[in-house]
Amino acid sequence: MYEHFFQCPYCWEDISMLLDPSIKKQTYVEDCEVCCNPIEITPEFQESELIAFSARDIEQ
Repeated sequence: MYEHFFQCPYCWEDISMLLDPSIKKQTYVEDCEVCCNPIEITPEFQESELIAFSARDIEQ
């Protein structure tokens, strides 16, 4: 697993998530551990290295 730190797009708190580098590109929704709002997470790996990461708010 790969630990990645980023800011929540809602509360701007620094949070971390464990990402699976065996999946080259994926998009999924996970709640912020601080404010509990849903975040659309899109990591992209190449040869087990994180090459792109997006954490977007989901308009509700």
